Amino acid sequence: MIARTRARRGLRFLAVVAAVLLLLPGVAAATLTIQFTGTPAPWAKTTGHDALWLGHAWVDGRKSAADVKALATRLRKTGIKDVYVHSGPFDYDGALPAAKYPKARDFLKWWRAELPKVRVSAWLGQKVDGHRLDLDDPAAKQRVLDGASHIMAAGFDGVHYNFEPVGSGDTDFLDLLTRTRAIVGDGLLSTATPQIEPFPMTRPAARAVTGHDKYWAPDYFKEVAARTDQVAIMTYDSYLPSELLYGGHVTRQGTIALELVPPEKTLLIGAPAYHDHGASWLDAAESVAAAAEGARLALTAHGRPRERFGLALYVDFAATAEDWAEYERFWSHP
Repeated sequence: MIARTRARRGLRFLAVVAAVLLLLPGVAAATLTIQFTGTPAPWAKTTGHDALWLGHAWVDGRKSAADVKALATRLRKTGIKDVYVHSGPFDYDGALPAAKYPKARDFLKWWRAELPKVRVSAWLGQKVDGHRLDLDDPAAKQRVLDGASHIMAAGFDGVHYNFEPVGSGDTDFLDLLTRTRAIVGDGLLSTATPQIEPFPMTRPAARAVTGHDKYWAPDYFKEVAARTDQVAIMTYDSYLPSELLYGGHVTRQGTIALELVPPEKTLLIGAPAYHDHGASWLDAAESVAAAAEGARLALTAHGRPRERFGLALYVDFAATAEDWAEYERFWSHP
């Protein structure tokens, strides 16, 4: 009798858990849909603190002074204040040979002649999934720091890290940021980040599927922001099936982050200026327009202007004329 009672209780518990698991996606979808509604405030737009990721061709000799001049003509019409130029990746042992950025000094000279007020950071990273670079290894971490030191000596304004996947709570990454701060000094220290856990239990659920953290816990995101000058949330590759849900997702990311990042730090919302997600429905769902509208709605919900808040466009070599038009229409001059 006792065994049958326990069995019935167990079945009821499993039934409740199953019902909750089936209900949660619907609740989340409804919440995101609601968040992507309303009219953004007129002041919720660029304040001239936007950013752009640039590919490796700018520092390996494939791009010329004429290319810099052409890009400068475009960027002068935008609110872009920072660019992150791909100058790595680190080797698997953490080393960063200067041969990976042989034309960096020429590029920086051309850039400063055209856009002296737009800062240039070296975009550096590597896969840290246990099979490539290991940031837990003290020797590898020291080589990473040495590489950051050498790249600053080459004339860059700062270091922009993009290590993936960094797990939520990773103290070795926090230590790397702290030690890089000493190297960068008065320069710019920034990092790309995963998305913030949008709803309770979504982080462990996503981890069970992917094998690593797709989301960071809010407290960990706050710790990273405290150690940097800028954080850029990679809101794309959300795997959401519609523009409505993606826009709501961006709004939620921005809304959460605005409460976590101090106003003296720069908070950037990554906007997908690329079109090779690997699935047509993802290409249709994610856009610069949706990211911009979501960012504006988040800022509006925040209730007050935020100077150090902007879009970060990913990435220059994949951006189309339509992407740039959406940036202009939905963010720069909405």
